[in-house]
Amino acid sequence: MGLFDFVKNAGASLFGNKEKAAAKAKLEAEQKAAHEAAIMERLAEDHVAKMGLEVEGLDVTIEDGVARIAGIAKDHPTREKVILTVGNVNGIGQVSDEMVVNETETDEATRAIPAPQFYTVVSGDSLSKIAKKYYGNAMDYPVIFEANKPMLKSPDLIYPGQVLRIPPQD
Repeated sequence: MGLFDFVKNAGASLFGNKEKAAAKAKLEAEQKAAHEAAIMERLAEDHVAKMGLEVEGLDVTIEDGVARIAGIAKDHPTREKVILTVGNVNGIGQVSDEMVVNETETDEATRAIPAPQFYTVVSGDSLSKIAKKYYGNAMDYPVIFEANKPMLKSPDLIYPGQVLRIPPQD
């Protein structure tokens, strides 16, 4: 084996100008998508941190609208809030949850709580309407609001397509 010399601008032309332009455009689009995904990954990680959600070794990767989340969550509610925080970002269609929960910091009472349900907000919804549907009492909306803090800043600021945690009724 070795290095062989050729005349760079001589020989068969495998691609015409159209093929070269198409290949270049495809490569540029792939590079742009990879760059945008890297930016979204960093922003998602920063957003989770800004929300005060404790996840050791948080790693978010995004490909084709699917976010993969890994790390060690402080507890189950934190894990669920991280999933919702990342999933409720424009451009994310699915979340692959690969997080684990730090069981040493989760007490028995917390482990015994049934898993919450998730609800996708539709046009015309309010937390009161959702509380009425799940709990039978519209005045229980603060339970849903508290379960979705810090993602929700106000009980009145929900939007269609947003996914909310609906904790089990006490």
